[in-house]
Amino acid sequence: MSASVIDFVMMAQALRYAALGECGSSPNPSVGCVIAKDGIILGHGHSQATGGAHAEVMALAMAMAMAGVNTQGATAYVTLEPCSHFGKTPPCANALIQAKVARVVVALRDPNPLVAGQGIARLRDNGIEVEVGVLADAALEHHKGFFSSMILQKPWVRIKVAASLDGRIALKDGQSKWITGAAARTDVQRLRARSCAMVTGVTTVLADDPQLNVRDFSVTRQPWKVVLDSQMRTPTNAKILQQDKVLIVAAQESERRAALEASGAEVIILGETSGQRVGLAALVTHLAQRGCNEITIEAGGTLCGAFLQAGLVDEMILYQAPVLIGNGQPLANFTLAQLSEKYQPQVFERRMVGADQRITLRFSDIKQTLQGAT
Repeated sequence: MSASVIDFVMMAQALRYAALGECGSSPNPSVGCVIAKDGIILGHGHSQATGGAHAEVMALAMAMAMAGVNTQGATAYVTLEPCSHFGKTPPCANALIQAKVARVVVALRDPNPLVAGQGIARLRDNGIEVEVGVLADAALEHHKGFFSSMILQKPWVRIKVAASLDGRIALKDGQSKWITGAAARTDVQRLRARSCAMVTGVTTVLADDPQLNVRDFSVTRQPWKVVLDSQMRTPTNAKILQQDKVLIVAAQESERRAALEASGAEVIILGETSGQRVGLAALVTHLAQRGCNEITIEAGGTLCGAFLQAGLVDEMILYQAPVLIGNGQPLANFTLAQLSEKYQPQVFERRMVGADQRITLRFSDIKQTLQGAT
């Protein structure tokens, strides 16, 4: 049986529910699930925080509460293949089998080696029809961080920039509050909420004393605050140290390590061979190993330029304000030998946020990148 129009409609709903869990499910993917019968949604759910219920269990619980236990013959729509292994929760494939659903529609196979087709095989072995690939591209866009982490062993790396029309993020003396408006700044809070880690440099800490946390709305988990600080210059009274989940990444040991750790930070050494700078590729790999699926860089032009030149950036989200500020600090500081070397990201999305324009620029095509890696 091939996919029908109703299958696409229901999977779109499952993706909408998946988005509700994207701020708290990591390192697990934020999966969405819809249980439907005769075109009527009986239950829906999304992944909870790590250790909590998965999307399929949430949807089945709602269906059973609303329709008794009459899930027999229903169809489950899931944005990612149901898991088949025991982790912190039992296998979701087993829950669907026990609920006696007749059919499961899956957007994407799970790249996790612990699943990797085994969930689909278990469903089919128990007489359940399985359809794979409905709205696969949309699901891959939603799950891009999880897929990048699983297949490439690196998080989805994003740079966030707030800039003027002439590409400046601050005046020469560092004044930057505020280039963009209140609506854009609220939107940034949502971006932080879905990020597993916020990355900045010690220069930004010394100049702006940022917090890099989520403040405008309630979240089940805060992102890691990661400071690239080659020589451990972060002040012990910095606002960023007054929170939990702070990681100072240095290039070499320093006598200031004990003071930073006493202030609540975790300190690690990830220096390049010279010992003068933090190894950016090593940092990205380290964050993937910590379960970070998406990281966002909020930093000055030097660090943003370094990540770009290292070839580690997947996307840039540019909040561009309709203002001109002249001879200020550039959004990315790097030097090219030839104009032919210029970066040419694709414009993935463009929309207004208040009076400002939000432009999503892609340096990586997640679909092509993953196809090349598998």
